[in-house]
Amino acid sequence: MSERGPATAASHDSSPASPSAPTATAPLAAARRTSLLVTFVLGGLTALPPLSMDMYLPALPQVTNALNSPAATIQLTLTACLAGMALGQLVIGPMSDKWGRRRPLLIGMVVYVLATAICALAPTTELLISFRLLQGLAGAAAIVIARAVVRDLYDGDEMARFFSTLMLISGAAPIIAPLIGGQVLRFADWRGVFVVLTVVGTVLTLLVWRGLGETLPPERRHTGGVGSALRTMRGLLGDRVFAGYTLTGGFSFAVLFSYISASPFVIQEIYGASPQAFSLLFGLNSVGLILVGQVNGKLLVGRVRLDKVLGVGLAVVLAAAVSLLLMSTGVFGEVGLTPIAAALFVLMSAMGVVLPNTNAQALMRTPHAAGSASALLGTSSFLIGAIASPLVGIAGEDTAVPMALVQLVCALLAVSTFLGLCRPWQSRSASADLADDSGPAGM
Repeated sequence: MSERGPATAASHDSSPASPSAPTATAPLAAARRTSLLVTFVLGGLTALPPLSMDMYLPALPQVTNALNSPAATIQLTLTACLAGMALGQLVIGPMSDKWGRRRPLLIGMVVYVLATAICALAPTTELLISFRLLQGLAGAAAIVIARAVVRDLYDGDEMARFFSTLMLISGAAPIIAPLIGGQVLRFADWRGVFVVLTVVGTVLTLLVWRGLGETLPPERRHTGGVGSALRTMRGLLGDRVFAGYTLTGGFSFAVLFSYISASPFVIQEIYGASPQAFSLLFGLNSVGLILVGQVNGKLLVGRVRLDKVLGVGLAVVLAAAVSLLLMSTGVFGEVGLTPIAAALFVLMSAMGVVLPNTNAQALMRTPHAAGSASALLGTSSFLIGAIASPLVGIAGEDTAVPMALVQLVCALLAVSTFLGLCRPWQSRSASADLADDSGPAGM
């Protein structure tokens, strides 16, 4: 892998702005000044995946009973949605580099609303899994294009701060979603959750239509076809540091998604908590993620190197995963819900610095192909998470060991890729790396 940034990965088929050119045109600078609505819309887009996942979590045991399927099979409804979001990003990201951000986003949101409405009517597990896959494929437009828009508008520490600001909005989704899901289950069955998601998707689609303009001007779009997109992605993956941050973020997301997938069964089935109690605990963990994310954006970015903050965050995640495995295997004897909940709170809170900083560090190296770079970031995260999801339930519903073991393995892989590929001890400037790539990309 090349150590330099892939600044000219698509230079053969497109004419992106040069590395020395400003990353935002005058209209984009104006968009920043009117960014309150834009921030709200982008926050809503990045919140759509946790809304799609977390509002559904309290209903998982009920779906298992209603559709007469084992827990491992019902967890495939999460895996299907996650895999769809992964594959969808891989397609929609390059599309947004070619056609702009607005049109692919609106099409994706309309399909998301239709697929979610059909999920509410699904009579069988197989049909539910199928339309959860379609829901994920369409919903991928929200998260991949939201990241690309941030890259269009911001750079450097400013971009890292904005990602942390987005976490204030998108991080509220895991708090609100299971609480809403738990309350919906008081008045309706699990299908009511998808009805609410359909309404949320419709409102967000209207907000995008009215409040989010185009952020990628025609002169910065790629003109090549599929071959150009593949060459761009190959150039991005050939950059060792970009690949390192991408894999670090992917394995970290797998730690998080292992918790998301297994916690309804661990908290409710093993420790006997109600759906409402589970929703409160899940929301508390999300509060920790939001608070740490705001500390990252408001206090740490610009004062402490992003790599240093990221390294500390990864160390905390690893320590929490180790403690969870020790407790779940009985090393400390029989433990109650409180110690498990405390370890999960620490793990979730640390994600407030890990996830925004891996995204920012990777996207700093890719001003020429933000859509493709965002697609690779999202695809790796969602695919790795989709693989981890069914593993947490492989031993049934009566033990938390698989969840803790998957989390520990993924945390170790995240730390390894961060140290082995990103090499944070090396002094590195993204802009300097990009400037070094002034010649052809050699592909």
